[in-house]
Amino acid sequence: MRIELSQDQALVLSDWMDRVLHTKDFAAQVDDRAVWSALFVISGALETSLPAIFAADYDEQLEAARERLLPQLGDFGK
Repeated sequence: MRIELSQDQALVLSDWMDRVLHTKDFAAQVDDRAVWSALFVISGALETSLPAIFAADYDEQLEAARERLLPQLGDFGK
């Protein structure tokens, strides 16, 4: 299986997963324990392929990525 993401998509997804993956609220939504296997692989793949997460200007890069992605969504999610 191969999933392709833009750098911006990968960066915001990695940040989101880092923030929510180990919270009780998120864990309560995962109703199939086997799904964790895929979540951990995706999270690990993102972390090892994104040097930006270790950059001094990470927050600025993350915000810029968000700003570039949001217009593509139109009104979705508002």
